Amino acid sequence: MPRENRKRGKKYKKPVQNKPEPEADPDVHQEDADYEGDQETGNFGSGDRPSWVVREREPQVNLEAPFGYVDADVKAYFRTVELQIRDWQENPAHGSSGYSDANEHEQDPNEDRRLFLSAALQEMSGKELQLATDPDCSGILERMAYSMDDFTRRVFMDRLAGSYEQLSTHRFASHVCQTVLTVASETIAREARGNMPTVDPEQGELRTITQLVSDAAEELLPSLSSLVMDQFASHVVRILLVLFSPHLFPPDFNTIRSKRSSVWKSSQGTMKSVFASQGGPQGGKSALKAHTIPEFSELARRFVQQLRKDLDANEVRALAANKVASPVLQMLIEIEADQGMSDLPESLMDRALMGLITLHREDPSRKPEASDFLGTLLRDATSSHLLETLVTKSSPPIFRLLWSTYFQQQLPRLSVHPVANFVVARALSRIDQVQLGGVCEELGKSWQKIIKSSRVGIVKALVDRAVTLDSREGDLVEAVCSAFELKTPEDRVSFVPCVLHLATLSEHQARLKQPTPQGGLESSGKQKKLKRLPNSQPGTLQPQTQGALLLSSMMHMAYPHNSVLLESINSLSIPDLITMAHHPTSSRVLDAIFESSTVSQRARNKFVLRFVGHLHELVDDKFGSRVGDRLWAGSDPYLKEKIAKSLQLHEQSLAGSQYGKYFVRNMNLLLLKRDPDAWRAQQSSRGKVPISSTSGQTKSISSISTAEKPSEQPSAEAPPKLISKRKRKEGDDIDKVFDSTLGKKQKRSALPPAREEPNVFMGYDATGLEGVLGAIKDTPTGDKDRRHKKKKAR
Repeated sequence: MPRENRKRGKKYKKPVQNKPEPEADPDVHQEDADYEGDQETGNFGSGDRPSWVVREREPQVNLEAPFGYVDADVKAYFRTVELQIRDWQENPAHGSSGYSDANEHEQDPNEDRRLFLSAALQEMSGKELQLATDPDCSGILERMAYSMDDFTRRVFMDRLAGSYEQLSTHRFASHVCQTVLTVASETIAREARGNMPTVDPEQGELRTITQLVSDAAEELLPSLSSLVMDQFASHVVRILLVLFSPHLFPPDFNTIRSKRSSVWKSSQGTMKSVFASQGGPQGGKSALKAHTIPEFSELARRFVQQLRKDLDANEVRALAANKVASPVLQMLIEIEADQGMSDLPESLMDRALMGLITLHREDPSRKPEASDFLGTLLRDATSSHLLETLVTKSSPPIFRLLWSTYFQQQLPRLSVHPVANFVVARALSRIDQVQLGGVCEELGKSWQKIIKSSRVGIVKALVDRAVTLDSREGDLVEAVCSAFELKTPEDRVSFVPCVLHLATLSEHQARLKQPTPQGGLESSGKQKKLKRLPNSQPGTLQPQTQGALLLSSMMHMAYPHNSVLLESINSLSIPDLITMAHHPTSSRVLDAIFESSTVSQRARNKFVLRFVGHLHELVDDKFGSRVGDRLWAGSDPYLKEKIAKSLQLHEQSLAGSQYGKYFVRNMNLLLLKRDPDAWRAQQSSRGKVPISSTSGQTKSISSISTAEKPSEQPSAEAPPKLISKRKRKEGDDIDKVFDSTLGKKQKRSALPPAREEPNVFMGYDATGLEGVLGAIKDTPTGDKDRRHKKKKAR
């Protein structure tokens, strides 16, 4: 072809000559011959079908939509359903969707929502499987699941029965299964109490949620070994295990959903029942209910036995390093230990521990050799969680073998490891007094290295264990002081600032002296960058969470071991204390003073007295107001009166504060001004005695703080009502008028309950009342009368 006739992008191909014909399939010709030869007898040969029937092929499963695609019109309808339900969930006070007349005020406010959801459920009938696998409609089903009643949930789960294995491995349908099983826990709890909806027997038998969950577990049980390694199905198995053993896993168990799924769900807004205000099924975080059912416990046992049967020892150990299967293996080992199956040979724990349980049962006196596999678990970010479970759930003899083989004589190296230190901290929570003493001696020269590497969790675990065993508390205080270079009593005054900021004494003093023009403290070289507190004075460093946790644990030590902390806190200036109280991290240290049972009341009173005169600065903050509530609750009546009187000058400013107004309202300063005796009685009795006003009338409960409301009906043992008498000021104009004109005063025992203030005219007869009215008429009434006289003179 000439060059000028060629086109860009197309390649010239030469015509193919003498193309060979495709060879005939001998099997097809043989079937045709069989059919033609045996047509009269009816014998169609080995294929048993006529030659004109095309051989069928195996259907290809569409992994994206295994049950078919959803129609565009149906998908558009469910988008409108999602918008309406989402609006009701985020704004419960919003009105209906427009189905009812606005003038019908007596109608149930949830009636329109029930009609709307009923129409959506009717449209969903028969399309549950297609909607669950659709990328858009699966999220809508999750949102609707929280608003379904018990009967609707039973119908929905019954429609999914038989397809749970395929749904649990689907990218979108697996999340629908998770949500349905989560909200089903509420229905299971109600069914366990015998609260079940009525079902029409003519429409057939409908299984309960408990039976449906059991059947779903039976459906997934044969393929459990493959499901635990599936990135979608493993989360469905986790929720089933939580339903089977709710006493082992809290409702906020962090391995139920993946991180990506949790982030996506948080971006979808609030997910709860649109009938939550009417006592309907609740959604959100409180969905999983802890209710143990005997048949579920048996299913949990069967899950453990099935995994034992399907996997050998090497395959079980391979699950430890799998990011998807390792959390499921942890849960199964916890269930195995809870049901007393872990101390048997060939158990899941025995296989994960390289046969340590079998070795101990054969020869208890034999010391095992260290395994490279368990040494790898110590240092692997994924497998270390499994080793923490093994350390926590193992029996005491097995834990002693683990401690002596893998932890003892290796603590200085393991304690500073970025991963192994978490396992060591978990193991320290199980040691006894002898092992605690060995740990303190073994780590004697490594305390400063542990603090500098920010492995404070090791020290906190030791402090907590020492408090529990009541042993070695003084040695740990000295170890912490040596780690922060606090050698002399004068240096230990800075104990709390140094531990709170995780800096030695020399580093802390040097950093405080550095200039900070931009509000941040930057260090040169390899030193860390420490930020200042927001809106704080120059030289204030950012508190560290690990330091605050360590101080809170040390505050629970017995006296005099915790006196180092109390003396250091009392040595801080008032601005520093207020700065600590205004920070969300350091304020926990001040809370520990009132939470610890080892801190004496005298030490608490001394701490509270330091804030007298500065409480208006303390409580005018989000976190400082919480510390102020702690101070108020932990004070005796004498201190409370002193605090209240110190805030009388700042009552108006705190009343307009966003946070301080609640603190002032709790103190009830108005009652303190009007009736100090009644206020003291209220504080001493903590609101159990009715408070009486000046005239003997009982005050309304609304005028008393909600935190200290008195009982409406006094008990028979309650002391008599307190009546305080106040004298009027001498020389008042109205008193002079009464003295000159009033008649004999009649005594009244009490005032009518409808009036809050006494009426000055109620205690006099008709003659005296006429005299009062006449005197008031003749008495000049101020500027109004003077203006009237000037006008008359003109």
